[in-house]
Amino acid sequence: MSVNRLTPAGLKRRLELEREGKSFLEHFGAAGTAEIFELPADGRVTIGRDDSADVVIEGDEQVSRVHAELERVGGSWVISDDGLSRNGTWIGDARIVGRRRLVDGDAIRVGRRVLVFRDTAQADDLTAAASDDPHPAPVTDTQRRVLVALCRPFRDGSEFAVPATNKDIAAEVFLSTEAVKSHLRALFGRFGVSHLPQNQKRLKLVEKALRSGAVSPSELRLEKDR
Repeated sequence: MSVNRLTPAGLKRRLELEREGKSFLEHFGAAGTAEIFELPADGRVTIGRDDSADVVIEGDEQVSRVHAELERVGGSWVISDDGLSRNGTWIGDARIVGRRRLVDGDAIRVGRRVLVFRDTAQADDLTAAASDDPHPAPVTDTQRRVLVALCRPFRDGSEFAVPATNKDIAAEVFLSTEAVKSHLRALFGRFGVSHLPQNQKRLKLVEKALRSGAVSPSELRLEKDR
């Protein structure tokens, strides 16, 4: 089973783009490695199997030569297929019809591949209601470790538990507190809780992570308790 992971250089680039508030795509390839594609400030970006595409999806015959397009419209990125592909372009379980505005954390499926749209500057401005989608949101290895550490205090099922602090998370996953904050912002977007008041985001993220199965109770037990 392949594991989606960025190279150290790719991870550094992603953190830079997140700090700068830039939009980008994380493309998870067949070998389990992930690549970063920075979206331009304006213009159009094509996704497809042909070498002429801006984002080239290699080794997947279910992807059309020109499969979908992304375009900057009114300060937001929208995606369209409009009959370009044979097998369709999907976000979650919904096939795109016409144009659709992309939201930070959207998982775009073309063929057997997934591209995650990231716009951390947009994430804090979302006002849409949180989704009740039962399927776990796609996260990176590091984000998953941060998420498990955030949920750690709930390992005993106590109703009085509170999410781990940034300092506690940083100590567990060996990151700086600033890096933890950056990953949490990304997780807030991916789990659809960015619109909530600051004092509610962390607890709601824990609830959604455990309810969706993104984090299992068995993962929360410390090694000495296993």
